[in-house]
This record gives sequence, structure tokens and C-alpha cells, in this order.
Amino acid sequence: MTLEQTASNRCFEGEQLRFKHQSQTLGCEMVFSLYLPPQAKTQKVPLLYWLSGLTCTDENFVHKAGAQRYAAEHGIAILCPDTSPRGDDVPDDAEGAWDFGKGAGFYVNATQAPWSSHYRMYDYVTQELPEIAAGFDSLDSARCSISGHSMGGHGAMVIALRNPGTYTSVSAFSPIVAPTQCPWGEKALGNYLGEDHSEWANYDACALIAAGASQLPLLVDQGEADDFLEEQLRTELLEQTCSEQGYAATIRRQAGYDHSYYFVASFIGSHIAFHAQTLAAE
Repeated sequence: MTLEQTASNRCFEGEQLRFKHQSQTLGCEMVFSLYLPPQAKTQKVPLLYWLSGLTCTDENFVHKAGAQRYAAEHGIAILCPDTSPRGDDVPDDAEGAWDFGKGAGFYVNATQAPWSSHYRMYDYVTQELPEIAAGFDSLDSARCSISGHSMGGHGAMVIALRNPGTYTSVSAFSPIVAPTQCPWGEKALGNYLGEDHSEWANYDACALIAAGASQLPLLVDQGEADDFLEEQLRTELLEQTCSEQGYAATIRRQAGYDHSYYFVASFIGSHIAFHAQTLAAE
């Protein structure tokens, strides 16, 4: 696979990089951002995957979260993919809605036309990106964790729960915890996967935990002033499911915080420290 580096910026003595490549999984050109901490100059470093939310690209987190400072302190690389396939040949929502289509891949493998030819973000994150990461001499890509925000929080939890032993830990900000039970999820899963709700459950963190998914360290932060909390995010369902299943998740409700990257920036340091602790134990 050929990677083309398109940007490089020095940041906290490390490097913030951006690449583009032709994705075999998605059938289009894709971009991703990669932060290499200063430790990567002399040794292999573990990797944190970050999955962003609706309407985002690979750069929202890079520009707004302030994560590089903490990644440099702990010696962790961060890989941020885009949130969907892109390009003129990639189908989009017919009405141009922001919650479906481009920028809204929901980290699933679509089975329904016309989406199935490109919208395979689950495989892109779990298969193609790790193959790319393994090609970087400075990355210990076998030691990895995963995190995300909103739609990306949903993706991070689902991917970690469905791939036991692959990720040392998972965390999420404002995640869509039960997409089978909220309007965003019902629209996305219905269009991408069709009407078989048993397929939907494969991409629902609450359903996976209820079905007995293996436990791994899980940290969730949810702002209580989040406009999407009641209708779309449904944090109470995750709290209930974890309690019923004895799943030892840390779910923190943060008073006064909304859905924005101001919220993410406020707590990203503790999330990176959380992942650093589990990665160090590997």
C-alpha cells in the first residue's frame, strides 16, 4: 500500500502528520492523521485509535482536543481516521442530511445498496488501518487502545467489544450507546443494514454487553448539559446494562458540559492517562 504524506507539523516535540491513500476496503481515497510523540524517535510506542463523530473529518480532534500534549507526556501515538468514505463516486444522503452518508459512516459494514460498495468503516478501522499502522517502524501497533466521541464513541465501544484481546482499553465521550434505540441510529442502521434488527444488534454496545461481551477497561464521560443526551445518546441505558451484567465500566456524568470539543478537551488528559495505564500493563 502506498501512503502519501500531505502534512507535517512539530507539536510538543513530536510530529503531527497527515496521510492519504487508496483504500481497498472502501474503494476510494482516504486520509488519516497520525501523531507521533517524541519517544517515537528512539523506540516503538503504543497506539491509540481515535474515532470522531457526525460531520467530522480526521482533523477535528487533531485541531481541537489538545490531545498531543498528553500523548507526548505518556509516549502514545494517536491515529485519527476520517468518519466515512469520500469522493464523487461515493453515495450520500439524497437530501444532504448531516446525520447520514458522508461524514456519518457509523463504523459499520453496510449490506444494502448503494451503500455496501463503499461504506465499510468497520473493516477499515479493524483491518486496513492496523495493516497500515504495522508498516510504521516507530509504532508498536500490537499494543493499542481505542476511543471516540459521539458516533465515534459508539464505534470505539462496538469495535472493542467485538474484538476481545485486540484493544487493551476503550473510552468514549458522549457516545451513542444504543443506536438501535435512538433516531440517529435507527436511520443509519436501517439504511446501511436493512430491516433485520438482529444485524443491528451487532453494532449496539448495550446489546453486545447484554449478550455477554468480554470485559475490558471501559471509561465513558458524558456531559449533563448535552442537548443530545435524552433523545440520542441514552447514557442511562449503558448504566443500566452494565449494572445488570456486572460489567465494571466507569461512567462519569459531568455537570455543565455539552456535546462540543470544549468538553472533549476538558477531559482528554484523563482518558489518555487511562489508556496509558492499561497499555503499560501489556
